[in-house]
Amino acid sequence: MVQELNSIRLALYEDLPRLTEIYNQAIAARNATADTVPFAAEQRLDWFNLHTPNAYPIYVYTGLDGLVQGWLSVSPYRGRPALERTAEISYYVDYSQHGRGIGSALLAHAIREAPRLGRRIYIAILLEWNMPSRRLLEKFGFERWGYLPEVAEFDGRLCGQWYYGRRV
Repeated sequence: MVQELNSIRLALYEDLPRLTEIYNQAIAARNATADTVPFAAEQRLDWFNLHTPNAYPIYVYTGLDGLVQGWLSVSPYRGRPALERTAEISYYVDYSQHGRGIGSALLAHAIREAPRLGRRIYIAILLEWNMPSRRLLEKFGFERWGYLPEVAEFDGRLCGQWYYGRRV
């Protein structure tokens, strides 16, 4: 397991290429995002700028060498005023670092930060075959709140999405 203290910080603009690299690993694996085409870092700039430290942060987990090994974003959920205290979380860990507790460290940090951010609910939307994320969310008290059958298609294979939620 990894040490959480002093290893999680807010993402900086300079981290964007590494965040994109990690996200592109998930795209290539076709098991953790519904995006199907890799991005260049410049293409993720609008997404990055949407995330601000005091409302919708991106947290990064760094190793002892300072390299970003995983990240978690807190994003607006549907952008409507009545849903302002609800946020969607997404997290991705470098595939070479899976199983080391980085996802757990990031999720625990985001849950602790929720009151400071004014968040009441976190929602995570998962591809149905993403079992590691399902286990991680359930470990942290998230519950299945909804299911959308066969809404995603990967190379002819249909896949549903699970909605997980937790009051934070």
